[in-house]
This record gives sequence, C-alpha cells and structure tokens, in this order.
Amino acid sequence: MKSNSKTICLLRFNKAKNSISRPLRQTLSKTSSSFKSNLKGGVGYRKYSGESLWLPSIQRPSWLDGSLPGDRGFDPLGLSKPVEYLQFDLDQLDQNNSVNRAGNVVGTFKSNTQDVSSEWIQPYSEVFGLQRFRECELIHGRWAMLATVGVVVAESTTGVSWVQAGKVELEGARYINFYLPFTITQLCWIEAILIGVAEIYRNGNLDAELRIYPGGVFDPLKFATRGKVSDRQLNRLREAEIKHSRLAMISFLGFGIQALTVKEGALGSLYKFSSTLQENN
Repeated sequence: MKSNSKTICLLRFNKAKNSISRPLRQTLSKTSSSFKSNLKGGVGYRKYSGESLWLPSIQRPSWLDGSLPGDRGFDPLGLSKPVEYLQFDLDQLDQNNSVNRAGNVVGTFKSNTQDVSSEWIQPYSEVFGLQRFRECELIHGRWAMLATVGVVVAESTTGVSWVQAGKVELEGARYINFYLPFTITQLCWIEAILIGVAEIYRNGNLDAELRIYPGGVFDPLKFATRGKVSDRQLNRLREAEIKHSRLAMISFLGFGIQALTVKEGALGSLYKFSSTLQENN
C-alpha cells in the first residue's frame, strides 16, 4: 500500500510539472520568435527593424506618437502629458447652514499646447507642453554643440583651460591668440545686443515649426528646407541634429563635472586620465 501511494504522488507531480512547463515554453518560444522577426541581416550583423525606444520592453506613452524627430518615448515623469482641467461650481458659503456642500464638476477644459502668442517671455499657452519642450531641447542642444566644439578648439589652440578663460580675458580680450581691440564690458554689450536681436526675431514668429527650423538665411545650401528636399531627407537631418544635440549636452555636463572634481579643462582632464592609464599599465 505504501508503494502504491508513492507512485500516485509521483504521477501527480509529473502531471503538474507538465501543465506548468508547457505554457512557459510556449511563451518563451513566442517571445524569441517575435524578437527574431525584428532582426534582419546576415551572419555577424543584425539590424533591428522594430520600434526604437529609450529602453527595451517598455510601452510608448500615448502622448508621444513618434512623429517628432528623435522621439524615443522618453517621458518617465509624464511632464509632457496633456492636462485636462476640471471646472467646479462655487462652494456653498452660507454660515446659517449646518453643512455647506462643495461645488460639483460642471465641465472640463483642455488647453491647446501648440498655440503660440506674441508674448516674448512666455509665447506658449502651456508651460508643460510637448512643442515647448522640443523647442527648449533643440535650442539648448545647439548651444551645447557650439560650446563643446568651442572648448576643444580654444584649449587646443591657446593652451588655456576653459575654466580659466574668463580670468585670462580680464588681462586683455583675445581670440585664438589674436588680441581684440575691445574691453570685456564692450564684448558683453556686443553679445547681449546680438543675442537679443536674434531672440526677438525668433520669438516674433508665431509658427511653431519655423521657430525652431527657420530656414532661409540659416540654411543657405537648402539642405533642410521643406520643398527643396524630400520629407525622408528632412526627417533624417532633423533626427541627426537632435541626436548630436543630446550628446553635446551630456558632453558639456561632463566638462562641468570634470572642472569641479579634477580642476582641469576638457583636454587637461583627458591628459590626466591617459597618464593614469599608462601608470597603471
């Protein structure tokens, strides 16, 4: 009798094991087949043809449809999520009543984040809007690209760290070892006037696309002017620009962290890093 009971328990365990393992095997086979279907190419090279997101195996937010160049579904905090406002009725404020009821919802309101006004301080109707975030990201990225190139070029030609550049300029304005007939005050005024005129011209445009892609004199070779090139070429160039902008912003953040920790510029920090590697090897 004991041997029979053991045999029955063993058979039940095997049946349970088979009932669990089969769905798992089916799920794994489906996942692997779906992943392999997105990989194309020969031996040694696989090109992913699926949707490119900032993290694998995540769902794209509904408000990021991928229409913007460089959209990888990155908004973990939901800052650009469209906001719907609720309109409430007035609360009861009768001091003779024992209970004053709160006002009920009488309607909803959803602002259009794409509206642009002539207000030069805050042209967009919504601060946390996707179009405003893209404009800020692109402008900051363009400045970062100029800054990173300027740091490397200036340090390699003058030998002065960008951290000490302001201190050196106080002794006399110069650019690439050429002295300029201007004082620091005059240079600050010139920069403020030029940048101010450019910003006033840009903020005067009420078209959301032309605010960040003005074209015209800013695209003399017509490489990225709509109507002169195909839409595919236009999107490819705009996506390349936003990728380089993001990389430049991270690079300049690294320059700043190096300046605070190592007390050196970009090339000085690189020299210290390479010398440390040589010593350890």
